[in-house]
Amino acid sequence: MGLFLFKRLLTLWATLAGASVVVFLVLEVLPGDAAQMLMGPDASADTVAALANKLGLDRPPMERYIHWISGIFQGDLGLSYTYGSPVLDLIIERMSVTLPLAVMAMMLTTVLALSVGLFAASRHNRWSDVGLMSVSQVGIAVPNFWFAILLILLFSVHLQWFSAGGFPGWEDDPLQAMKSLLLPAVSLAVVQAAILARITRSAVLDVLREDFVRTARAKGLSQRATLWGHVLRNAMIPVVTVMGLQFANLLAGTIVIENVFYLPGLGRLVFQSIANRDVIVVRNCVMLLATMVIVINFFVDVIYALIDPRVKASDL
Repeated sequence: MGLFLFKRLLTLWATLAGASVVVFLVLEVLPGDAAQMLMGPDASADTVAALANKLGLDRPPMERYIHWISGIFQGDLGLSYTYGSPVLDLIIERMSVTLPLAVMAMMLTTVLALSVGLFAASRHNRWSDVGLMSVSQVGIAVPNFWFAILLILLFSVHLQWFSAGGFPGWEDDPLQAMKSLLLPAVSLAVVQAAILARITRSAVLDVLREDFVRTARAKGLSQRATLWGHVLRNAMIPVVTVMGLQFANLLAGTIVIENVFYLPGLGRLVFQSIANRDVIVVRNCVMLLATMVIVINFFVDVIYALIDPRVKASDL
């Protein structure tokens, strides 16, 4: 297990290094001038040049890249051009909205998908199986922002059970804050649950054809006990793969939903920073999201080895 983790950690750090280079280079080639955006279109060239020098925008790219990476390891992500405050403080503040939203959406996704997938697989080719898979196909086809608008129209405009947007803050009223994240979480979870339910169903059907399942049934185990005690664990490899990718997608996919519900999260910060050409905020936010995706994939690999020792053995 030690060698397995060591190789995965090497891959993790190599991928992070490659991602940092890609993020830096992509933002470097984008058109526009942050100093010009901050000073306005009528600012003189000397004023713009002075601000660029103050912000370090006139330094060579390699020097700026090394300064950025060294700052990350020191916990110094620089100052936002637009907000004038440390980028790390902005990210921490916005993550207090984005991370609970993604966790809520992932919990809803997991509960719905595993329940629907197992239920459909246990009733393979019956009307309930066909009906659930048809509904899941519709769920995959529906854009989450469009579903979010429907939720607002139903629960906020007509029924008035939820607010149409905004976030009251955790310190004022935690229950109200949790309630304000429920509709966004549902709108994010519907599409992901539809995808995961179909994958769960397929994985469970593959395992149900194995000899050990028939043996368990022949020994007198009920269908429920066989499904939850034997089938689900052996079907979790592809399910865990998709769950890891989905959680990363939920973190990155909050940009649109946070703008629909006017939530002050990381996605909205990225959107506003792109509009303001605040490159340093965009760079660090994108790198954070990339890091989350890479780290989540690392933990998915470790969970593979815990669920199925054959994965670990084949990698050694």
